[in-house]
Amino acid sequence: MRKPSGLERLYVDFDSFFASAEQHLQPRLRGRPVGVIPIASEHTGLIAASREAKALGIKRGTFVRDARRLCPALILVTARHELYVNLHRAIIAAIETVLPVKAVCSIDEMVCALLPSEQTEAVTVAQRVKAAITSEIGPTLTCSMGLGPNELLAKIAAEMEKPDGLVALHPDSLPGPLLSLSLSDVPGIAKGNAARLARAGIADMAALWRIQPKELRRLWGSVEGERLWMGLHGYAVERPETQRRMFGHGRVLPADWRHLGGAYACARMLLAKAASRMRRAGFSARALALWLTDRQSAGWYAEERFQPTWDDPSLLASLAGLFRHAERELPRGPSRSVHVTLHDLVPLKDIEEDLFGDTPEAQVRRRLESLSVLVDRLNTHHGRRLLHWGPWTHIPGGYAGAKIAFNRIPDAEDF
Repeated sequence: MRKPSGLERLYVDFDSFFASAEQHLQPRLRGRPVGVIPIASEHTGLIAASREAKALGIKRGTFVRDARRLCPALILVTARHELYVNLHRAIIAAIETVLPVKAVCSIDEMVCALLPSEQTEAVTVAQRVKAAITSEIGPTLTCSMGLGPNELLAKIAAEMEKPDGLVALHPDSLPGPLLSLSLSDVPGIAKGNAARLARAGIADMAALWRIQPKELRRLWGSVEGERLWMGLHGYAVERPETQRRMFGHGRVLPADWRHLGGAYACARMLLAKAASRMRRAGFSARALALWLTDRQSAGWYAEERFQPTWDDPSLLASLAGLFRHAERELPRGPSRSVHVTLHDLVPLKDIEEDLFGDTPEAQVRRRLESLSVLVDRLNTHHGRRLLHWGPWTHIPGGYAGAKIAFNRIPDAEDF
């Protein structure tokens, strides 16, 4: 395992990105407490809070009613995901006037690799990146930056001095700067893993540093524990490329849609968007899953399995069958949200044609597949949902499907 001797990675982490993006896009919001909500509803939680709102105790996940109590002057803005994606692309372009972006970690986090000649002046290079963002985008969107021998330590460094900070964790200084952190400051140590460490007598960073890599692997129950140890100790850790496992969307239902009819109309839209994404990525699915949840996130689940399928009419027919099943088992209907997922994926290039496949059913299936691709192309060309299969009802309250997730940035076609 290679152990770098210099600062090989620069991690860029934007501060309160969604809220800062709204302040950037709407100058009237600058300097004022702003909360971004996923849908236009008073019965939801914030997905972002500006630094002015954070100073008043409002944070991501705070319910609207609690946020208003903490700050009656709070300005609520419904998330505008397509604008954030456009801004993200402009940020990437600004960074790449100085350094190429090695990997995009999320909508507001990216990592750059420094060449040996750049590592000797890493702090200066990072300052040039900050200046490029200010020049190309503007001063409202600030970012915290971290420098380290690997991505994990660079990410930890970026979190150490927020907002608008710049911290370098040089391998020669370890573990010194890390010892003042809590275990929860380390990416990957959530409540479950923290509890597991505590049971093993590991309650602080000093104890975590002393543990052996194989022991941390045993406590984690996977190789991720050993990778965490290697990262913290300054080794270069290369992760295997992840494989796509599913395409799906979920939506909190508006108050007057919290019945099976409303959930079905919403699920049709979510499934159509997920299926379009799946086709663009070159996959078909062998299973469709449906969740209908209540306020406690419990609820009803079912799935249907089939031969590799990627056309809209067939997938929508399977969804209709799942809802007929829900009608029998869930008479009162959902009370909160609906989720659909296409999984057990098969690359389209790996699907073998049936030797006896020239049947009327096979001909219909191929025709539906061709029509689904044609609908995708027309909708993309016109930039809107021009054609669709069956009813397409507008859902009040904001976006359906085209949302930014932590590990997914929507394509332009998703909107």
